[in-house]
Amino acid sequence: MRRTVYNEDHEAFRETIRDFIAAEVVPVYDEWREAGAAPRDFYKKLGELGVFGIEVPEEYGGAGESSFKFQAVVAEECARAGVSFGGSSVHTALCLPYLLTYGTEEQKRRWLPAFVSGDMMTAIAMTEPGTGSDLAGMKTTAKLSEDGTHYVLNGAKTFITGGVHADRVLVCARTAPPTPEDRRSGISILVVDTTSEGYAVGRKLEKLGLHSSDTAELSFTDVKVPVGDLLGEEGKAFGYLGHNLPQERLYIAVGAYAQSAAAVEFAKAYCRDRTVFGQSVAAFQNTKFVLADCKAEVDAMQAVVDRALEAHDAGELSAADAASAKLFTTERAAVVIDKCLQLHGGYGYMMEYPIARLYADTRVSRIYGGTSEVMRSIIAKSMGL
Repeated sequence: MRRTVYNEDHEAFRETIRDFIAAEVVPVYDEWREAGAAPRDFYKKLGELGVFGIEVPEEYGGAGESSFKFQAVVAEECARAGVSFGGSSVHTALCLPYLLTYGTEEQKRRWLPAFVSGDMMTAIAMTEPGTGSDLAGMKTTAKLSEDGTHYVLNGAKTFITGGVHADRVLVCARTAPPTPEDRRSGISILVVDTTSEGYAVGRKLEKLGLHSSDTAELSFTDVKVPVGDLLGEEGKAFGYLGHNLPQERLYIAVGAYAQSAAAVEFAKAYCRDRTVFGQSVAAFQNTKFVLADCKAEVDAMQAVVDRALEAHDAGELSAADAASAKLFTTERAAVVIDKCLQLHGGYGYMMEYPIARLYADTRVSRIYGGTSEVMRSIIAKSMGL
């Protein structure tokens, strides 16, 4: 079926991204994986290409586009090539909406030009050791100084993608204790300068997959954060997080669909080239049936993703809709990619093959951005259950 979710501008951008990946990423991607991160100067190349500024207004150096579909194109092309752009997806898909929606005019003029160019990389720090998806249980605190000029930040965060290279981190912290009526109250977002005294990057975490993106532990010991770096209103951050989570979950859904589509292509190519018992693996009926099943699954995922993309651009993507899209695509991606790996036989278990990397990379999609169990709870609540 003809896909109608993208227009000519999106497709022209797709060609640019595809050529960029082939020239700048694929030849060195194994080096990135071994290093556990994309090199810092790569992000400046993305800035020069305009990837970081697509949704940033022109007055701050961006292109002023309102469509999230450009970011979806990037996710699809990375999956198609079996690569990733390191922590850049957090920079654009997660952090940018907070800066655009809740930043003051002064903050936008101070931060966004460097955000667009890649001179200032960002990350967001929500998760803490021991709290997981329970953001209301966070222990990191930010107390206002007696003279009211700055906050004093103390605590720790973990699983922070992009945390090693980040120049500014959006840190969620308690500026007031929770109330008996609402344990989610009293949380604020501080945009912390990573060169601040008392700010420390701990272990760079060794992950099952996503080896080209740096993920770290962070700690804060009496870090002074100017009051001018408070994002939005004090104590209102939990509501901000809920407002932006649908886009984060949509991005994960797009990635799950795109990785599944790529897995089918990798398996199809492998089965055509691989000979067993005197004929290509693709000639066996079992191979044809498995790939046909996978193709049908991918078609269904694409329909869900495209509908969600249209709804998001129209401002109509609800939290339950995003949760449903994420749950369906990530759960089905696990099945499709597993089947495609099986068709590779023993070679599917070798990391030199992109199907093995996809298998490892996609596992986290059912965990981050809210686990599948959390998605089910959101959907059930929307059903009145």
